[in-house]
Amino acid sequence: MSATLVIMAAGLGSRFKGGIKQLEPFGPNGEIIMDYSIFDAVRAGFDKVVFIIRRDIREAFDEMIGNRIGAQVKVDYVYQELDCLPSGYNVPDGRVKPWGHGHAVCCCKGIVNEPFAVINADDFYGREAFQKLHDYLCEGQTGDKLKMSMAGFVLKNTLSDNGAVNRGVCKVDGNNMLVDVEETYNIRREADGRVLSGKEDTKELSEDSYVSMNMWGCPAGFIDRLNSRFEEFLEKNGTSLTAEFLLPEGIDYMIKHDEADCKLLESRDKWFGVTYAEDKPSVKAAISQLISDGAYPEKLWK
Repeated sequence: MSATLVIMAAGLGSRFKGGIKQLEPFGPNGEIIMDYSIFDAVRAGFDKVVFIIRRDIREAFDEMIGNRIGAQVKVDYVYQELDCLPSGYNVPDGRVKPWGHGHAVCCCKGIVNEPFAVINADDFYGREAFQKLHDYLCEGQTGDKLKMSMAGFVLKNTLSDNGAVNRGVCKVDGNNMLVDVEETYNIRREADGRVLSGKEDTKELSEDSYVSMNMWGCPAGFIDRLNSRFEEFLEKNGTSLTAEFLLPEGIDYMIKHDEADCKLLESRDKWFGVTYAEDKPSVKAAISQLISDGAYPEKLWK
C-alpha cells in the first residue's frame, strides 16, 4: 500500500533569514534532523514525502533539503497560506500568522489522498515509530470509523537536560487505544529525580507516562473530516487574529464523537530536538553515537 510522509515545516519560514537552530547540520555530511526522519520513513516503506511550507521560502528550502531529498524519493509541496480556507471564509484584517498545524494538514486536501503519517520538521523520532506507523497504516481502513494511530513516546525519553518542555500526556484504555491527550506544560526533572510539571501548581508525573510528539498515522479520508472540524473552528474563531486550530484537538474531537479510534503505538526510541540552543551539542553527539552503533550509515544519502 502506498503511504506518504507529511512534514509540517511552514513554521520554519519566519526564521530562515537569521538562521534556524533546527536546520543546522547535525550529521557528519551536513545532514539536518529532517534527513534522518525521511531516511527512517523511506526504509520503513513510505514512498512519498510532502513538505508543508510557506510559498516564500520555497527556494531557500530547496537549497537546504528539498533538492537533496527529491533525488531519493518522490516529493511534493503544500503551501500553508493564510487564505487557504474553506469556501465562504476570509482572512480577518490584521491577521499575519497561519491558523496552526491543524490548518497545515487541511491545506493538503487534494494533494494527499492516500494514507499518511504526519510529523514535525524539527523533531528526531527514531526508526521504530516510523515502522510501526507504516505497518498499521498498511492494515487498511474498514468501515466509516477512521482507523488512526499515534506514536507514543515514553516521557523520560523526551526530556531536555537544558530546561523544561511541553508535552501531550496520553491516557489509553486496556487495548492501548487513545482516550485523551492532556497538554502539559513546564515538564522538567528535578535534582531529586522526580519529574514535575507546572510552575505554581506543580504536579508529579510518572517518567514512564506515554506522551505525544505530534506524530500521527492518518487513513485516507482523514483530511476531509479534519476540514469539517476546521470549519467549526472558524465559525467560532474566524475573526481572531491569534487563535490556532491544533491537530490534536481535531483528532480528540473525532475520538470523543465516535468518528475515529486511535491506537497508541509505543516507541522506546529516544526523542531528540533542539528546544534550547544548548541542546545542539547533545543532539550531534547522539546522532554520532547512533552512526557508531550502526543505526545509520555515515553518509546518509548515496
